[in-house]
Amino acid sequence: MTSLTTENHPPAPAAGENTPAGTEREAELLARVPVGLYIDGTWQPGSGEPIIVVDPATGLELTRIANADVADGRRALDAAVAAGPAWAATAPRVRAEILRRAFDLLQERREDFALLMTIEMGKPLAEARAEVGYGGEFLRWFSEEAVRIGGRYGQAPEGTGQMVVSQRPVGPCLLITPWNFPLAMATRKIAPALAAGCTIVIKPAELTPLTTLLFAQLLEDAGVPAGVVNVITTSDSATVAAPLIADPRLRKLSFTGSTGVGRALLRQAAEGVLRTSMELGGNAPFLVFADADLDRAVDGAMLAKFRNIGQACTAANRFIVHASVAAEFARRLVARVEDLRIGRGTEPGVTIGPLVNDAAVANTERLVRDAIDRGATLLTGGFRPDGPGSFYAPTVLTDVAPDSDLLRQEIFGPVVGIVTFTEEDEAIRLANDTEYGLISYVFTENIARGQRMIAGLDTGMMGLNTGLVSNAAAPFGGVKQSGLGREGGLEGIHEYLSPKYTLIPAS
Repeated sequence: MTSLTTENHPPAPAAGENTPAGTEREAELLARVPVGLYIDGTWQPGSGEPIIVVDPATGLELTRIANADVADGRRALDAAVAAGPAWAATAPRVRAEILRRAFDLLQERREDFALLMTIEMGKPLAEARAEVGYGGEFLRWFSEEAVRIGGRYGQAPEGTGQMVVSQRPVGPCLLITPWNFPLAMATRKIAPALAAGCTIVIKPAELTPLTTLLFAQLLEDAGVPAGVVNVITTSDSATVAAPLIADPRLRKLSFTGSTGVGRALLRQAAEGVLRTSMELGGNAPFLVFADADLDRAVDGAMLAKFRNIGQACTAANRFIVHASVAAEFARRLVARVEDLRIGRGTEPGVTIGPLVNDAAVANTERLVRDAIDRGATLLTGGFRPDGPGSFYAPTVLTDVAPDSDLLRQEIFGPVVGIVTFTEEDEAIRLANDTEYGLISYVFTENIARGQRMIAGLDTGMMGLNTGLVSNAAAPFGGVKQSGLGREGGLEGIHEYLSPKYTLIPAS
């Protein structure tokens, strides 16, 4: 098969080609988004040159926002530290009600947040609406967990007294979020921190900061006291974050991003023996066995690969398909991929938006070129559409060589690379042959085999006959170099709590 042409996927939209209501609606929304630093309950100017936020679908400027320097970051931490004792002493029910009000306000303002994510990050509007739903669930879930922080009470085994184990908030936290899920990554960290009684400084990604700024305004409207949540935006993350991490008053660092940056942050955090949560890179295997329901597997592949334009740490990266069904799986998948429509995410019917910037497109092009140079067969895609914006056509490759970068590195783009296997043990070996261990996907109708995959695959999460597993009620996180700690679920709030043991001697 040949690559897609512009007849399959029209050129990326020219600048200004919004829907008729889009331009006016977007301008009105952008006019309401705060553009300052949010410190101690007030919006403040930054000290550096403004950060220009760009629409990746057009390459045009959306707005300019404040740029924090080291002193601004320190003021944000000062505010979090000052607000800490009062927030920790706030009744759990009060914290819960504030989070619940934030959830309700997010439902009321869901269209604002969805549109803002689409224009600053690029994802299709339908996916942005889904993220609002997903991100909101962390507010609702942790509003319920805030009042369920428990402990233990019991007799010492020797009979010498009573043991009391209580939970305390860890203290001021620095939260660093990525650009690919601007709302959900913020709520997934902020909600458990506030529920546990911690105050925070959050630093959103430079590429997609607007959603977090608008969310800070929502939290203020929900009743979060001044200083409890502080937002700093900066074009020099490493310089601004380093003194905060080194400050002995900071007690927790939570980061979502690349493994390389995560390693560097862990080295810095070690000096202060900080509590850390690291949600890092992924290289997810997608296993299709000979007995799989292929229609279901293709549905799962479309979700696991092309959601968020492939820009997710949970995105399926390596498609490991049984040799007896590989050709048919690829045929069905290509048919679905060629039905995808590229365009600006605000346009009706668009299912593939732009990548976040031109650097992401260049990396995707490099990975595809390397795979083809090593012998891979291009079935569809493999090109950058004409026109402005950071677009790349959805791509399917087969016969990908084991040493291809496509199989060794996180793709973060809409590219499928298929390899084959014949034996179950071989599939497990191929799946585990990576330094990463975030998530895996398995498609089989054999329940016993599914249970063997649960035991045999070295990942923190697994989807069995599904391509979407994320849920606020479940622990999200990986093993090996995919990270430390868990976000969401019963486990999520304990990342922000420190147990304290007290012995009360027998009288």
